[in-house]
Amino acid sequence: MMYASDPANRHAAAMLNKVPEVTVAFWVIKIMSTTVGETGADYLAVHVGLGTAVTSAITVSLLSAALLLQLGKQRYVPWIYWLTVVLVSIVGTQITDALTDKLGISLYTSTAVFAVALATTFAVWYRTERTLSIHTIVTTRRELFYWAAILFTFALGTAAGDLATEELSLGFNVGVLAFGALIGAIAAAYYLGANAVLTFWLAYILTRPLGASLGDLLSQARAYGGLGLGTVYTSVAFLAVIVTLVAAISFAERRAQSHQGAGGTR
Repeated sequence: MMYASDPANRHAAAMLNKVPEVTVAFWVIKIMSTTVGETGADYLAVHVGLGTAVTSAITVSLLSAALLLQLGKQRYVPWIYWLTVVLVSIVGTQITDALTDKLGISLYTSTAVFAVALATTFAVWYRTERTLSIHTIVTTRRELFYWAAILFTFALGTAAGDLATEELSLGFNVGVLAFGALIGAIAAAYYLGANAVLTFWLAYILTRPLGASLGDLLSQARAYGGLGLGTVYTSVAFLAVIVTLVAAISFAERRAQSHQGAGGTR
């Protein structure tokens, strides 16, 4: 029983659930959080009139608070985790937009830079921890690597998505189909035996441009190739789905913990 008696192992066991299981609900929330994050930031900056600088300061502050809350927990708490993901989505998008819109850096350059940054994060993470699996986020250091990678996947996904839909003129419709097809091909490769860690991270990167293309397709005016639902209605609808799914997951987590507790008292 050395595993139970060793303090380090007890701490690792307590952190086994800091990252959720990868299920259909996981991917649905991830894709929709991308759209909510992007449209939410645009709403504050443009419609509310806060401007880019104030909006960025607010979102970075909120992300810092959420990340501290997430790191302070010893287990996976659905609403904290997904709140952090939404805020990382917003900040990652703002970083790319700032480079493109404010500094005039081309999407080709920003895509390449973020690809290198993400690859470097993975390289340092693997060299330090010898694994990139999200099922082994059992220490604070691994969790910090994880969130750094998540931030760069959002920044890279934003740059690559804008590059495809804007610079290469694929448009929203083709963007949804193209990124959806790529994710489908990755899923098929996974089920055929491809490396689980590699396929997860590739799919995670691609869900960012897929979510953005889907959000733009639904919200943008018909004159620009969208369905004209507007950012507010699209965001509210997606946010409602996210809240519903996270609430259902939270309920399932509490129920599972109560059953485990009841089993331990017998």
